[in-house]
Amino acid sequence: MSGSLDSVRLRTPAAAVKSGRWGILHSTRSRSLLLVATCVALLLLSGGSMFVGSGSIAPDAVIGALMSGGSDTDSILVTDYRVPRTLLGVVVGVALGLAGALMQAITRNPLADPGILGVNSGAYFAVVLGITVFGASGVTSYVWWAFAGAILTTVAVFLVGSRGRAGATPVRLVLAGVAIGAVLSGISLGITLLNPDTFDRIRFWSVGSLQSRQIDILWGVLPFIVLGTLVALVLSRTLNVVALGDDLAKSLGAHVMRTRVFGLVAITLLCGAATAAVGPISFLGLMAPYVARAMFGPDQRWVVPFTLVIAPVIFLGADMLGRVAVSSELPVGIVTAFVGAPILIVIIRRKQARPL
Repeated sequence: MSGSLDSVRLRTPAAAVKSGRWGILHSTRSRSLLLVATCVALLLLSGGSMFVGSGSIAPDAVIGALMSGGSDTDSILVTDYRVPRTLLGVVVGVALGLAGALMQAITRNPLADPGILGVNSGAYFAVVLGITVFGASGVTSYVWWAFAGAILTTVAVFLVGSRGRAGATPVRLVLAGVAIGAVLSGISLGITLLNPDTFDRIRFWSVGSLQSRQIDILWGVLPFIVLGTLVALVLSRTLNVVALGDDLAKSLGAHVMRTRVFGLVAITLLCGAATAAVGPISFLGLMAPYVARAMFGPDQRWVVPFTLVIAPVIFLGADMLGRVAVSSELPVGIVTAFVGAPILIVIIRRKQARPL
């Protein structure tokens, strides 16, 4: 049975070719070259991020701060703010991109975004509750509240979506996630409107921003994101079989429920930690997998690794654009929304919103 499963994994891309859903790149060599080129682009953007900011710092001062540190204002801005901001941008980009890729693969819905299962809403609700009821303050404290909210929301969505004889089908999970997310978002909005202090303390976090994030935030979320990334990479081969449909996948020996459960665990780790660190970010989990499928087709063995690289490229690029777009900086969550909304329209207009 395992031999049959492996053969289907290898034949899935071929079936995509016949159905006209193959990506631009066909050969392993061209795909590998693009993956390497994207990694180089990520390194260049990460380096360029050190030189871009709302404040003007001379390039030689940036290089000096990176090489030897220093106690002057420019050196502190570079080492204590721009470096952690860049690293956190890469890590959060990876997390949200992979969370989107897993959601789209598990639900077989190309329009799926980390908000579709209510994870962002759950994290946001938990932070609002922590501030209002328990007096939580500072992003370090928000991390744990947001992560707890993401876990509880994911469990609630799975329990609600798996009730009944049909079990946890993709459609039921999506409907449960949208319903629970809407309820939590409404409650959160009501709490913040009734508590001006809570609104004032959470307003910069709630729009999604990398501004003023320091290294302690990175260390707080890094273990969860690393674990979620590893789970996503391990699941990439099995996701190809799950895409064939539950009945066929089961007949080939795939553990569909186990794959879905581990996928939800990875989504919780990735999206919960990322949301805790920088706030809710929309559309990144939609854009990165869309670009990956456009280049490589539906083969998750390529989609997942490429999403891992292209997502932080998009996220860092959006953050750098936000730094220079206006004098006081534009939060990266707003920039990704401006970029992601037209892409969503393109996907729908090209009739690519059909099931994966």
